[in-house]
Amino acid sequence: MAVSVVKELEKLTPTELSPWVEQAKTKAEGGRVCDRIPQLALADSGWFAVHICCKSGKTISFGDTVSIFPLMSVIKTFSLLYLLENFGAEKVFGWVGMEPSDAPFNSLEQLISDRGHPRNPMINSGAITLADKFPGKDANQRTFLFCQWLNQLAGCQLSLDEVLLASVRLTRSTANEAIANYLADVGNLENLEIALDTYEQICCISGRVEDLALLGKLLACENTCLSAQNCRIVNDVMLTCGLYEASAEFAVRVGLPMKSGIGGGLVAIVPGEGAIACYSPGLDRIGNPVGAIAFVEVLAQELQLSIFG
Repeated sequence: MAVSVVKELEKLTPTELSPWVEQAKTKAEGGRVCDRIPQLALADSGWFAVHICCKSGKTISFGDTVSIFPLMSVIKTFSLLYLLENFGAEKVFGWVGMEPSDAPFNSLEQLISDRGHPRNPMINSGAITLADKFPGKDANQRTFLFCQWLNQLAGCQLSLDEVLLASVRLTRSTANEAIANYLADVGNLENLEIALDTYEQICCISGRVEDLALLGKLLACENTCLSAQNCRIVNDVMLTCGLYEASAEFAVRVGLPMKSGIGGGLVAIVPGEGAIACYSPGLDRIGNPVGAIAFVEVLAQELQLSIFG
């Protein structure tokens, strides 16, 4: 099965992708661009881009691939990987859990019910907790070191979007502030302001779909610079937690580890084969990009990509 999937991925062309993209774009019309952050609200819900990185090095692109967008919550995947590589699984999962959440990604109520121990690294409470543990003396240095690490490791060209960051800071999420305050109150943050600032900055790291696919390839294919065990852990957490409370549904429907962001980005991992990255700014009510998920779902079904066979 694995051999035939590789062959199919290798043979794919933009022409073959075209009808699947059009189908996904039609579904994306039901999505809404995030308007809580003014800079994100400037996106067009009709934009769509996809980039596929195969294990062999072959790439396939389609759509608005020059568009630069913020990774937003997609970065949580690589934040987890970064800290696993720096501190190891035992320490990291002492800070955050690995259980799925059935509440919204910015839920304070769930954090309180869990007594201040974030359910997983893919929701805001978990990501803010991990941002507090990044190497570096302040948020600027932490973000720079993290972005540099990603670019060197994956060969991508990510950068911090300063204009977006200013927009985020002007409209700082009251939910995130409440989460950070509670985490600090129960002793789970060493420095509230640095943690929140680091979290906001890393969410504003931006790039093209190619950059996101290259990041995904780190988790899909063996890499001598990364622990295979850490990559497996990240993929497992993505599968069960990466799409928030819709994670279980799409684990069944698609069967691939995926992570989304409110900036419209989505990365899907095909372990041992390659990575699929999409950009589609129109979101569903949960905060997942409608067109991107629709595209990955049809691709996974047509090529039988599900890890469950």
